Amino acid sequence: MSQPLYVFDMDDTLIDGDCAMIWNEFLVDKGIATDPEFLNQDRYLMSLYARGEMDMEDYLDYVMQPLAALPVEQVHALVDECVDRRIMPRLFDEARNLIATLKAHNSTMLIISASVSFLVEAVAKQVGIPHALGIDMAVSNGHYSSEIVGVPSYREGKVARLEEWLLTHPQHLDEVHFFTDSINDLPLCQHADFAYLVNPCQRLAAHAGQLHWQVLRWGQA
Repeated sequence: MSQPLYVFDMDDTLIDGDCAMIWNEFLVDKGIATDPEFLNQDRYLMSLYARGEMDMEDYLDYVMQPLAALPVEQVHALVDECVDRRIMPRLFDEARNLIATLKAHNSTMLIISASVSFLVEAVAKQVGIPHALGIDMAVSNGHYSSEIVGVPSYREGKVARLEEWLLTHPQHLDEVHFFTDSINDLPLCQHADFAYLVNPCQRLAAHAGQLHWQVLRWGQA
């Protein structure tokens, strides 16, 4: 029997903040990212993302550098610590309540994010969403590299990754509900049956009235 699928962007949608930026700040605080310009460059690159102008390969080439010397297992342990201490406290209450409601109705949920998979999967596990897609990074000799594996879940790539995922979950083909904040997700908003804009950026909000997308104001009094 067919049933709806609820798809969530992660950063600034479920979480009040960008998890990749929180992660990079965590790496600096841990003494793992030691370039004094690391956070400034990260902020610059993320400003390009906000405008829909980021080159994802260039971004990952830079931000994955501090992890090159760490075994994959150590990276995962650090991710778990970061998610537990710094990311989960920023989960929107509205997101927590919606996830609980959907879980009570046995609805299928999926996070699809332009952050790297090891971070997206850790957040998904903590918030109770069993399915997660992020940008998959190649592993070489037990260490993460900056090489992207497959189609990155970014812009139109999110649509491609969702369609790929649905091929193995055909029971969810009838109706897709998608939640996001970002203009980068316009292709998936247009592809979904229903789009919900969570505290949307100005460019994405401009589409809401034309296309009858619902605007949600989470975390705001």
